[in-house]
Amino acid sequence: MTTDGRVESDGTHWRTAHGRSLDISGRGRIMGIVNVTPDSFSDGGRFDRVDAALVHALALVGEGADIVDIGGESTRPGAAPVSAAEEQDRVLPVIERLAKEGPVLISVDTYRAETARLAIEAGAHIVNDVFGLQKEAAMAGVVAAAGAGVCIMHTGRGRETLADVVSDQHAFLDRSLEIAAGAGIGREQIVLDPGFGFAKDVRENVELMARFGELAGFGLPLLAGTSRKRFVGALTGRDDPGERDGGTAATTVILRMAGAAVFRVHNVAATRDALAVADAVLAARRSLNVRS
Repeated sequence: MTTDGRVESDGTHWRTAHGRSLDISGRGRIMGIVNVTPDSFSDGGRFDRVDAALVHALALVGEGADIVDIGGESTRPGAAPVSAAEEQDRVLPVIERLAKEGPVLISVDTYRAETARLAIEAGAHIVNDVFGLQKEAAMAGVVAAAGAGVCIMHTGRGRETLADVVSDQHAFLDRSLEIAAGAGIGREQIVLDPGFGFAKDVRENVELMARFGELAGFGLPLLAGTSRKRFVGALTGRDDPGERDGGTAATTVILRMAGAAVFRVHNVAATRDALAVADAVLAARRSLNVRS
């Protein structure tokens, strides 16, 4: 990370708010999940108090997280919506406390422009928008004004999707990128997330993994968010989300080899080990000039 405001724009660094950036040119990077919610599918209720959330966030950093993603509203299918005020009451105190603890990058998981603005003021560096800047018109302007990093995620929720999974990625994300450019968001601020599990069935998720390399056509860094998701449980026969870390680690290796740069996960330690293996193989390929 750099702190002096000098940020490369050649795809090697992800530029974020407050003069920070993350080097994504070498090893895979880890975004640890902190759900400050009572009802998230994997860990709802475990970290819904400020102190518990802070302790967990610092533990993830200790295990190797480069980014901590703070969310105040569950995005699992069927979850009850919360008000903007309740979301802000959950996440802002955690972000404020975490920002005082050290240099870790902080992401806020929200599709609300006002929550994003307040979170950046509180110390967040990245906005993780599961509606890809398309839910609230003001979101792109907030990101641009703050010079924040943004994770633009694909979703199939609330819209007609195309039969071909990669074509649908372009149908949605091309529009998101138009919005970003129109607001003045630089490409060095953007990471794309294909949205595993968001209105995608098991077959579609597997096909998206199999064809992940095709997403390189966007010319932007990619984030993978498969952690403990239902399709991983379907593939492994694990009904309990807490027992899906082995399957998640397998997807991490597959997607790292296919070009993903950032991994949003619950179990940071297991992901760190999985990436150590994948990154060693990628380094050997480069050294030996082996084609994938």
